[in-house]
Amino acid sequence: MSLYVVGLFFFAVNDALGKWLVVDYSVGQIMMLRAVGASMLLVPMLLRQRVGLRLDGQLWLHAARIVCSIADTYSFYLSTRALPLADVMTFYLAAPLIIVALSAPLLGERVGIGGWAAVVVGFAGVMVALHPSGDALSPSALVALFGATMFALSITITRKLRGTHWLTLVTHQTIGTGLFGAATCTIVWVTPSLVDAGLMFLVGIVSSACFMCITKALALAPASLLAPLQYTSIIWAVLMGWMFWSDVPTPSILIGIAIIIGSGLSVFLRKRVAIDRRPVATDA
Repeated sequence: MSLYVVGLFFFAVNDALGKWLVVDYSVGQIMMLRAVGASMLLVPMLLRQRVGLRLDGQLWLHAARIVCSIADTYSFYLSTRALPLADVMTFYLAAPLIIVALSAPLLGERVGIGGWAAVVVGFAGVMVALHPSGDALSPSALVALFGATMFALSITITRKLRGTHWLTLVTHQTIGTGLFGAATCTIVWVTPSLVDAGLMFLVGIVSSACFMCITKALALAPASLLAPLQYTSIIWAVLMGWMFWSDVPTPSILIGIAIIIGSGLSVFLRKRVAIDRRPVATDA
C-alpha cells in the first residue's frame, strides 16, 4: 500500500509540471520528450536488473493497456489546458469508483459493502475539498472523464498482468506513449528552452517512478484494496499548492481531506482484520 501512495505522490508532481508546460507546448511534444526523460531512468534499470522486454501471452491485454495509458495521458494534459487543475483532479479522483466496479467482473475480486461504502465516502470527501467549478460541465470535462476512465481501466489491466515483470510493463508503456507523442508533435512544434526541456525530461523521470511504484503495488495487492488510496493524491496537491503557489487550504479542503483519510484508513483496517482472521494452516 505504501508503494501505491508514493506512486500517487509522484503523480501529483507529474500533474503540476504538466499543467505548467502544456500552456506553451503541444501535448504530443510533452509526451515525446517525457518518454526521452523516462529512458534516462529505465535503461540503466533494465541493464542492471537484466529484465527482458518480451511480452509472453495475452498480447491483446498488453496492447490494450498501452492504448489506455496513451489515452489517459493525452486526455489529462489536453483537459488541463481549458480546465482548472482542481476540476480535472475531481474527475480523475472518480477513478477509484471505476476501478472497484471493474475489479469484480474483470479480476474476480470480491468487493464487499464496506469497500464500496469507503470508496463512495472518499469520493464525497473529494467533492467537499475541491468544489468543482461551473466549468465542470464544459466539453473539456468529457475529455477529463474519458481520461479518468482510461486510467482506471489501465490500472485494472495492470493488476491482471501482474505475472509480467513491472519494469517490462512500465518500459512498454513509456515506449508506446513516446511513439504516439512523436507521431503527433510534428503538427505543432515549439522549440523548448533549456529549462523547459529539462522540465519535460524531469516529468518523464517522475512519471516513470510513479508507474514503477503503482505497477509493483498492483502486483502485490488487489486493485479494489488500493483504489481508495487514490484519494490521497489530493493531499499532495494541496501541499504543493501551498508550498509553490501560496494557496492556503480552505476549511472545506481540510474537512474533505479528513474524510478522505478516514475512508482510506477504513479500507486498510478492514483488510487488515480480514487477513488476521484467516485460518492458519497447521501440520497434521
